[in-house]
Amino acid sequence: MNGRDVIRASLASTRHLLPMYLADLSDADLFVRPVPGANHIALQLGHLISSEVGMVRQQLPAALYPELPAGFSEAHDLKNAGKDGPAGFLKKADYLGLFDRVRAATIENAAALSDADLDKPTVGQMAPFAPKLGDYLLLLGNHTLMHAGQFSVVRRKLGKPILF
Repeated sequence: MNGRDVIRASLASTRHLLPMYLADLSDADLFVRPVPGANHIALQLGHLISSEVGMVRQQLPAALYPELPAGFSEAHDLKNAGKDGPAGFLKKADYLGLFDRVRAATIENAAALSDADLDKPTVGQMAPFAPKLGDYLLLLGNHTLMHAGQFSVVRRKLGKPILF
């Protein structure tokens, strides 16, 4: 196993884990806040999707991705964190489909890299946390897990079964 294989495995595992956290949630459940001021799942899903495209393209400007719906990134910007209800947001199935397509593209983009590419230094605000491209790509899987942990709190509030 080489570095690219590890990155692909990490990204694939969180690609399959995220839908498990959402499987028994309704579209309306995506707008439940575990506490006042916390972000609802719909905003977080959009953030995961749009930030993944933006983060990878910051390091790999030629990375290929499916086109996000018009206004998607803006609608899921943290400045909209206080917005409740479905207006401007997607259905759960749409988020899951888009997440899956974006993550598949990230895995394909990572697969096209060489081991030497993974050692290249990163740029931007995340460089102190992920100084090399390999570190940076692994961070994407961790980002997904961090948000999935927040989904667990909503699941508890809704009385859903504990998954892990």
